Amino acid sequence: MRSLAANADSRLSLWQRVREYAVPPSMIKAATARRLVGDWAGACAAARVDVDLDLRAVARRHGRDLAARLRADLRHLAPDLLRWHLPRIAPDGLLRPGLTVSLTSYRLAEHDGVEPVHLVARTPPAWADAGQRISLALWVGTGEAGNCPHPHPRPDRRFRFDLHRHLWDVRRADELPSRSGTQRSPSDTTVMRPDQPWDALRESGYAVHRWAAEAAILLHAEGRTGGAVTVRLGPRRRLLLHVAPAGADPQAPGARITGAARAGRVAGLPVLPDAATWTAPDPELLRRGLIEVDRLHPLVAAALAPGHPVAAASASPVPAAAPRLVACRGTWHRIGLVDGALAPLDHDPAELHREELLAALTGTPLPCLRAVDETHRRPECLPDIRARLDHGDTAGALAAVEALLGPEALLRSGELREELQDAALRRITYGLFRAGLVDQGPAPCSRDRQLKRDRRSHPRHTIAR
Repeated sequence: MRSLAANADSRLSLWQRVREYAVPPSMIKAATARRLVGDWAGACAAARVDVDLDLRAVARRHGRDLAARLRADLRHLAPDLLRWHLPRIAPDGLLRPGLTVSLTSYRLAEHDGVEPVHLVARTPPAWADAGQRISLALWVGTGEAGNCPHPHPRPDRRFRFDLHRHLWDVRRADELPSRSGTQRSPSDTTVMRPDQPWDALRESGYAVHRWAAEAAILLHAEGRTGGAVTVRLGPRRRLLLHVAPAGADPQAPGARITGAARAGRVAGLPVLPDAATWTAPDPELLRRGLIEVDRLHPLVAAALAPGHPVAAASASPVPAAAPRLVACRGTWHRIGLVDGALAPLDHDPAELHREELLAALTGTPLPCLRAVDETHRRPECLPDIRARLDHGDTAGALAAVEALLGPEALLRSGELREELQDAALRRITYGLFRAGLVDQGPAPCSRDRQLKRDRRSHPRHTIAR
C-alpha cells in the first residue's frame, strides 16, 4: 500500500495532466465569448455540454418563477469552469463516469414538503465517454433525466456543487481562495483529537482546516445547526465529525468540530462533499511550481492571483512544421512539408520513385523514407495526440496531426491511424447512447479492454478530488 505522501504526489500529477489537456484554451475562449454576450446555450456548445432542458417546458410544468431563476443561473453558468472543476479519475484524469452532480436546487413556497428541483450536470458511463461530453438536465425526483437513460440519474451525495457555486457560477468565482483554504478565516478552526494523523492527512491534500466550516455549511443546508457529518477518506475509511451547534460556545468564531473518530455504520448521516474534503488542486500546483498562472482558467487565475497580468492562454504546443533532420547515407538530410504532405527534401523525385519501388519489392528504403513512414505510423508525439483524443479535444489532435504530416497527407496503417479510427468509433457509440438506442456498452475494442478496470463507473484505482 502506497504512503499518503505518494498518494499526494500522484494526485498532483493527475491534476497537472488534467490542466494540460482537459480544458483547452480554445474552448475557454469560445465559451467565454458566447457567455459574455448572453448566449448561455452557445457557451455550453463551445464547452461540449449538451443541454437536456427546455425553459418553456420548465415554465409550463414548474411555473415561471422557477424558470426565471433557472434562466438567471444558466446565464451565469461558465460551462468551461464547470468542466475545469468536475471530479476526475486516474490514470488519465478523465471525467468521473456515470456521475450526476447537483449544481443548485430550487424549492418553491407552494411546494413545501416536495423534493426540490435540481439543476444537474451528468457525465456519461465509461463505455460512452467519447468526447468527454457533459449534459445539463433537471432532476425532480421522478426521473426527468433528459433525452437518454443514465445509470445514476439521482444527484450524488458525495459529488455535489450546490454548496460550492464558486466552481461553476461566475458571480461566485472569487470565493475560490476562501473556500479552498488559501485565505484563512476565523471559521477555519477545527478541534482535532490527538490520536488522528492530521499532518499526514494535510500533506495528502485533505482540507482538514476547512472541515469545520464546510460541515457547518452542509448542516445548514440540511436545516440543522449541529450534529454529525461523515468524511470519506477511502473506500472503507470514514471519519465521523461532531459539529457543535452554532452559538453553543460564545468564544468560538463559528461552528466547531468537537470530536472525531472512525465511523462504523454511518448510513443516513450527511456526507461532506468531495469538493470540501480535499483542497483545491490549483493553489497547490501553483505553490509547487507545477503550473503557471497563465495556464490557469482566467476566472481561477483572477481569484488565486488577483492583480497578476494574465496573458491570453496559448494552446498546448504542437509539433513544429519546420524541416527535421535525418541521418541518411552518412550525412544529414531534411524531411518537411511539400505540397501539404511530409516528404524528403534532399532527394530528387526520380531517386525517391526508385527507392519506393525497391521498398515495394521488400527492399530496404532510404533512411529518409523510413523516417517519413515511421512518422505516419507511430510518431513521437503519439502520446500527446492520444491524450487530446481521450479528453475530447479532437480539433487539437487533428491540428497536431496536420502540423506533423501536412493537411494533404494520407494516413498509413499504424498506431496513429488506429487511434483516430477508435476515436471516431467511440463518438458513434456516444451518439447511440444520447439517442437512447443503447443502454449498455458494446463489446470493447482492444484498447478499451486494457482501460476497463480504470474507467468503469466506480474504478478501483481512483484519485478523488
